[in-house]
Amino acid sequence: MLTKNDIIELENLALENRRNIIDMVYEAQSGHIGGSLSACDIMTVLFHKCMKHSPKGKLSKDYANRDRFVLSKGHVSPIYYSVLAQLGFFKKSELKTFRKLASRLQGHPALLTPGVEVASGSLGQGLSVACGIAIALKLDKNPANVFVLLGDGELQEGNIWEAFMQAPHRKLNNLVAIIDRNRLQIDGSTEDIKPLGNLSDKIKAFGWDVIEIDGHDFSQIYDAIEKAKLSDIPTAIIANTIKGKGVSFMENNPGWHGKAPGKEDYEKAKLELS
Repeated sequence: MLTKNDIIELENLALENRRNIIDMVYEAQSGHIGGSLSACDIMTVLFHKCMKHSPKGKLSKDYANRDRFVLSKGHVSPIYYSVLAQLGFFKKSELKTFRKLASRLQGHPALLTPGVEVASGSLGQGLSVACGIAIALKLDKNPANVFVLLGDGELQEGNIWEAFMQAPHRKLNNLVAIIDRNRLQIDGSTEDIKPLGNLSDKIKAFGWDVIEIDGHDFSQIYDAIEKAKLSDIPTAIIANTIKGKGVSFMENNPGWHGKAPGKEDYEKAKLELS
């Protein structure tokens, strides 16, 4: 259970992450703001309060038993890099190199980036990769958990549903899928493009535990993840979010899926996040 001080800490960290997202995409004039902002609170809680990680890498005695994370919706790398910088995997000053030539912080996560476990590109692959990692951990009798962040638009990919079948079959109770359910994708509403319908019932039918939460409520996020760790079957957390959360003119606007702000919009966004 999160304390009042925990909530204050997370609010400050999430605000810093939102500022970093805006700065990184503006500086690069390239990147994905909307989905990074919708996933911001989820990623802040997950990495700062729920995951075991090892910023020192293989030099740390805890490295082998670290929790693994897969960013299936790889285009929202700005929020990923921001939390990794907060945790000390690399200096915060390196965030300024986002999407620059020869930078370690590419548009999609790559293995050259400290803290990144899995490179991601085409949508729809992350849950299958996470299943493979979870199986390997089981075979090694390793107690670590595997967390994967999915976008709701990418649930339209068939490979995702093959993985939803595989995980219960292999009894992967060490696997937690978190769905950023902001209901928007690059072309508009998910429900207009290819409706997901009653997502909770669909995933339950594949043999998963399902927890549905407000993806901007720190306590709900934390409680859901901690509950998922104790389940004896794989768990999916459906986190209802707002695309562009935190910047009023970006919220619920699919136009900010992958657009960099100009100077005027940048200054307006920074003022709202001040």
